[in-house]
Amino acid sequence: MTPPPLRCLRCDRPTKSFGGCRSCAAEGIGVNAMPPLADLSDVDLARYPGGPWGLPTALPTAGAPVTLGEGNTPNIRLRTDPDSGQQADSAGELWLKYEGGNPTGSHKDRAMAVGVAAAVAAGADTVVAASSGNAGAAAAAYAGRAGLRCVVFTNEAVPAGLRAQIDALGAERVVHPGTALERNEAMGRAVAERGWYPLTSFSVPSPGGNPYANEGYKSVAYELARDFAGRRIDAVVVPTSRADLLGGIGRGFRELTAAGLLASAPRLVAAEPAAAAPFTAALRHPDRAEQERTRVASGPTVAFSLGEERPCWQGLDALWRSGGAAVALDDEAILAEHRRLAAEGLVLEPSSAVASAVARDLVREPGALVVAMGTATGLKGLVG
Repeated sequence: MTPPPLRCLRCDRPTKSFGGCRSCAAEGIGVNAMPPLADLSDVDLARYPGGPWGLPTALPTAGAPVTLGEGNTPNIRLRTDPDSGQQADSAGELWLKYEGGNPTGSHKDRAMAVGVAAAVAAGADTVVAASSGNAGAAAAAYAGRAGLRCVVFTNEAVPAGLRAQIDALGAERVVHPGTALERNEAMGRAVAERGWYPLTSFSVPSPGGNPYANEGYKSVAYELARDFAGRRIDAVVVPTSRADLLGGIGRGFRELTAAGLLASAPRLVAAEPAAAAPFTAALRHPDRAEQERTRVASGPTVAFSLGEERPCWQGLDALWRSGGAAVALDDEAILAEHRRLAAEGLVLEPSSAVASAVARDLVREPGALVVAMGTATGLKGLVG
């Protein structure tokens, strides 16, 4: 079975490339090309078992699933007055969807399960990813599950715990001494010259990751709609870099509303570190053409897995469609939230804590229900 065709999200041109739309790239705008949205009109959401493979007809893959039991991660209610250890009477509800509960400890498992299955269907024998840690670990795990070779391009800044996880899962780790841009370019050469199947972004400007893999993130929206059935979710706050997760969640909510399974989609909010916040900078411009072409300096941050110079168009699209926003926080605020979460028994990556920190400001209105995406466990950072 041939996978569904890919079309640019911005200009609707067809493409067979995993490197995004080259026409839009020529304008300096990184835009992913995606398969058509799925039709969920025959779905009974109450019977949805969760995870990407819970609705296999919503995925652009052929053949058998590749799975380690990803998805169905818990929703944990957070204290809205963490200093007193109580719920604030004047506030709404703040929930954390804890993606650290996935098999390798991050949301990347949802994408890599689908991406590796697509690689198998395409006849690939080697998959490749460029990663600061979590994507590489997930790629290694699912490639191992499928019996494929996995190569992960990383750099020297990857934490020891994540390096150990990638190595333990059997991937070939290539440590690139240059910048993330140079690392991605090296991966791109490997894809072009060796025919390896790419699971992550490698083009410049970055359009986002493998479009088939990214469809695995739609399952976050399906699970939230099922778990909060009968209640309105006001906002979902997502740690954002290339906006693969943000874009995937947005697509899932679009499918749900189109099928009448959800009355209205929640507002999406991109949470970024102030040192690398292209979406926050972009949305300050009144004109969408200016937003698309925004470029910022990207500096070091404790949220090490986040950080881009340009906003990927798939993220802007998700924010525009949902009436969303972008908020940037400095390292001090991110680390303060990291400590608040630990006081509630949750050790998350600082890159995850940026979402719940932003969400706290959105839940002050009584009756509001806000979900923050806790994208990865912080336990890997404690190893080494």
